[in-house]
Amino acid sequence: MSTDTLKKWSPYALGALRIMAGLLLMQHGMQKYFHFPPGGHVTGPMPVLSLFGIGGAIELLGGGLLSIGLFARPVAFLLSGQMAVAYFMFHFPRAFTTEAGFFPVVNEGDLAVLFCFVFLYLFFEGPGAMSVDRRLKRTPEDV
Repeated sequence: MSTDTLKKWSPYALGALRIMAGLLLMQHGMQKYFHFPPGGHVTGPMPVLSLFGIGGAIELLGGGLLSIGLFARPVAFLLSGQMAVAYFMFHFPRAFTTEAGFFPVVNEGDLAVLFCFVFLYLFFEGPGAMSVDRRLKRTPEDV
């Protein structure tokens, strides 16, 4: 496959990454607030102003906005920061307090790290194709 062909489809691959990352993150917020899909860490009603409540709201709303590509850059920046906070507050400390270990795959922080860097990339690169921002021409490089 030629480089020109790959470059032609690059905005669509970026858009697909943005959509899937947003939908996957949105599931975490849905688990916190709606207990769906089943199997989340929160079992009772979610106190909205708790740390998990605020995190769940950011995941739910931010994931939805990112999926449709509305305010994609600022939302991606916020979500990247949230994932960094999630890793360093909830996963990294487990390396010192339990036998979870230092490595993210062991302390179950690998998804937070991956989300953090995917969202950081989306912040710098923009929403790609198939986004509301692009349709509204909010991102000059995508016009």
